[in-house]
Amino acid sequence: MSIDTSTAQESLIKLKELVDQIDIGMLGTYPQDSDYIHAVPMSRQEIDAEGNIWFLFSSDSDTFQHLQERKQVSLLYADVRNYSFLSINGAAEISQDDGRVEKYWSKMTEGWFDEGKDDPRIRVLKITPIEAHYWDTKSNKLVTLLKGLTRGITGAKLDMGEEGDLKI
Repeated sequence: MSIDTSTAQESLIKLKELVDQIDIGMLGTYPQDSDYIHAVPMSRQEIDAEGNIWFLFSSDSDTFQHLQERKQVSLLYADVRNYSFLSINGAAEISQDDGRVEKYWSKMTEGWFDEGKDDPRIRVLKITPIEAHYWDTKSNKLVTLLKGLTRGITGAKLDMGEEGDLKI
């Protein structure tokens, strides 16, 4: 089943719901010297009113180096407890916005930067989603597995959740 995400506002609500629920996603960059995606786990700082997803990261990272070459990214989110999944392809923009560093700074972030908020390696990453697709069962793993088993045995049409493209 697919819910109506035909408007940008409905899609933004669904995007925000899933990213906030899952939090940590795999951020994929595309190195020029490889045929494969390079992916690292990242915790989002915010999804703004336009659907941009914000992160703090280091200029010492492979991710930073890859983004100097290509601005395309993929974000993959998976919540296996609830069988919710989200795939986003988008464009990256890097800055050193002190206001955003201040806004997003936390004890967790402090662990990544030795010199605190003034660490010269801190970068702000803004991902602007271009396309996205989601799968959301709206139930836990056990219920989803039982529905799948029942559907397989009886052929009954059971609501297995929702999935669809987000119009971003």
